[in-house]
Amino acid sequence: MSRRERVEEAIKKEVSLIIHDELKDPRVGFVTITKVELSKDLRNAKIFYSVLGKEEDHEKTKAALDSALGFIRTLIAERINLRFATEIMFKEDHSTEYSARIEEVLNTIKELDQARHSCDDDASGSNRGKEGKTDGPKKNLRRHKKVQ
Repeated sequence: MSRRERVEEAIKKEVSLIIHDELKDPRVGFVTITKVELSKDLRNAKIFYSVLGKEEDHEKTKAALDSALGFIRTLIAERINLRFATEIMFKEDHSTEYSARIEEVLNTIKELDQARHSCDDDASGSNRGKEGKTDGPKKNLRRHKKVQ
């Protein structure tokens, strides 16, 4: 694991702790820090977060995090031993919502496919036997004796 990745993980952990334990802003909803991206020189960090709730909860949380930016940056600088305080910015991560929507669409497709197959089986059941195999000509199978 590179130094940059270790610092990203440390910032992610500290920001999560700061938001949940020390930030007393009532506008902050249920926030999860999903990812941190640091520049190569470790001077700038994009902190990605997701919020559980309605659209107004998202907006309130964004406003609260933006107003607490200096406070969070100061605490990060105190807790993570770097030569300089990393500039931070918050970005909302919509990947969880996106993945939930994809799962919903896939489930709908699966249900429609199952419904279509059950309709196909009902409509074409007349030419099928008990085991679901077609009633067609059977091949003559020859058995070979094993030579010893």
